[in-house]
Amino acid sequence: MVAPLAVTDTSFQREVLEAEIPVLVDFWAGWCPPCKMIAPIVEDFASEYEGRLKVTKADYDACPTVAGTYRVMSIPTLMVFRDGQPVGTVVGYQPKAALRAKLDALLQPAR
Repeated sequence: MVAPLAVTDTSFQREVLEAEIPVLVDFWAGWCPPCKMIAPIVEDFASEYEGRLKVTKADYDACPTVAGTYRVMSIPTLMVFRDGQPVGTVVGYQPKAALRAKLDALLQPAR
């Protein structure tokens, strides 16, 4: 089982912006109940999308610079990056099927 990679203000550039495949960033906090609800879904995605999507977790309180740069105001916020740019954002808890549908759409090759 592949686990999501923890990213920080220091590692964000290398692990997310310079990644060769799309990256899902889960902005979360330990004190956030909806973040705890979505965590198992994000963990499942790390394995399910292995090789096609890099799954990361950014602790909101430990990543103030990154959270501010991307205007993360509410958590959980899931953001997908491709080629160093955000290409999709989901704010708040959503069921796994809804999140998977949004991820699958974002992972389709550009036309």
